[in-house]
Amino acid sequence: MKNGAGKRILVLRYRFIGDTILTVPFLRNLRYAEPDARIVWVVAPGSSEVIQGIPYVDELVYWDPVTAHADSRGTHRTWSAKLAFIRQLRAERFDKVYVLKRSLSSAIMAFLTGAPRRIGFNTEGRGLLLTTRVPYRHDRHEVLNFLDVLRADGVPVMDDHMEAWLTGEERRFADRFLADAGIAPDAPVVAIHPFAANPQRAWHLDNFIELAERIQTELGARVIVFGGERDREAIGRIVAGMANPPLFAIGATSIRQTMAILSRCSFLVCNDSGIMHLAAALGIPLLALFGPQSPVKFGPWGKDCEVIYRAFPCSPCRQKFFTECEPSERQSPRCVEAIGVDEVFGRCRQLMR
Repeated sequence: MKNGAGKRILVLRYRFIGDTILTVPFLRNLRYAEPDARIVWVVAPGSSEVIQGIPYVDELVYWDPVTAHADSRGTHRTWSAKLAFIRQLRAERFDKVYVLKRSLSSAIMAFLTGAPRRIGFNTEGRGLLLTTRVPYRHDRHEVLNFLDVLRADGVPVMDDHMEAWLTGEERRFADRFLADAGIAPDAPVVAIHPFAANPQRAWHLDNFIELAERIQTELGARVIVFGGERDREAIGRIVAGMANPPLFAIGATSIRQTMAILSRCSFLVCNDSGIMHLAAALGIPLLALFGPQSPVKFGPWGKDCEVIYRAFPCSPCRQKFFTECEPSERQSPRCVEAIGVDEVFGRCRQLMR
């Protein structure tokens, strides 16, 4: 057995889709260094779908408390359920825990596992619960912050690229989905995701409608619009605003099916959102539009990722709309309103080339 033989390692990073997929480079480098260790990753049930097929962990464990910040089934709603979960982790007798969450509660969870080594960010006054405390940098991308945790533990970092995995059946679904819409296998398809978890952070929907119309009429590509179940009410508005309606995948596909269809697209135009990180992980060229939030920490990570960002004197802000700034005439932050359709379309033209 190699040096890592028999080690039992726990990784805590759960909640959003973006957080989950951005953890993959960390796990890959950890596996490089510990090929024989048992690596267990605590994830949220819904967001874990995006990393199905990951070869770097031995087991996914689902942590599902009630939260206002993400979709939750509330499996661990009660104190008894939470304590049972901690006992489950404690029974594993982990040698060390990496705490990639920055909350106090995640450090308490790590401490209660009984693991003798606990490595994580020195945030929220939780340093006493960790054995190795790592500075967290707000001027550094989240992928690099995660890799800094490995470095602090003496683990070498070999690379930092994103990854995602699709099955043959998922790829065949995407082929059928596009074929049923009359799209030939070699025809250009451009993905647009005009929505955001916080709608006020998004580029205005009317801008996306104008952009989609120009992509279809001037670039000769078919546009497919992605979104979730809650975004279905926008379909009528998009159809009414376009001479030739696009193809819709709004509330009609699972997250895995969405990933498969994305993999067939020429590029993606989107707001700061989870689908942005999925496209980056799949290696799909993309153009992301940022306003209130800086792309420095949570921008798309990949060589084919571009960002349009308007940094105002107040940028990035605390996103307490609109107590710190005056809204535009369309009730949007002025930083995101400053991004024009002509500029975005010009970048799309370059991406098509």
